[in-house]
Order: sequence, then C-alpha cells, then structure tokens
Amino acid sequence: MNDTKAVKTLSALAQPTRFGVFRLLMKYSQEGLSAGAIAEKISVPQNTLSSHLNILSNAGIITSERRGRILNYTVEVEAVKIFMEYLVVDCCDGHPEICFLASTNQNFVHKK
Repeated sequence: MNDTKAVKTLSALAQPTRFGVFRLLMKYSQEGLSAGAIAEKISVPQNTLSSHLNILSNAGIITSERRGRILNYTVEVEAVKIFMEYLVVDCCDGHPEICFLASTNQNFVHKK
C-alpha cells in the first residue's frame, strides 16, 4: 500500500452512505449481501446505492460476484487488513503500542 491508495480508500469511506455500506458488509463478510438487501437494510434507494457501490469497488474495498441474476457484494477483508496495517505502522512510526485499537480500549467500543 502507498499514500495514494490509502487516500483513495479513505475517500471512499469518507461519506455516510458508503461508510454504512462498509460497516454492514463487514457484518456479513462471509456470505455478503445483494444490492437490494443492502439498500433495504440501510434505507437507501437502489439507484443511489449503485454509485456508492461503484466507488467502494473502485477503491478495492468491496467486490461483487454474480449469483444468477443477482450481484452479491462482500468486503475485501484482506485489502482492509492491509489498509489498517498501513495506517498503524505508518502513523505510529513503528510503535503500534501508541496506536491502541478499540479492542484494547473500552472507551472506543461501539455500544448498541
């Protein structure tokens, strides 16, 4: 990963609908979801969702697979891992202990 790719990833995620799609697909990382199911779950019209899915796909964050007449979307988990590692290693100058993650600090854990 390089700065250009990292910025492209950040840009793709830096929009509420796309970030919502990403978070939703992370929950369904194994099986993925169809565009229709995504639109329904996050209450976005399918025609609007299409452009968001393209942006996420072009950034390498998600991928689609045709299952009959339906496109099923999943998160590119390895790409996300590489992105997160790049942020931690680069931002922390080789000292990951200063870049604590949500799992190590309960103040940042999202509670429902």
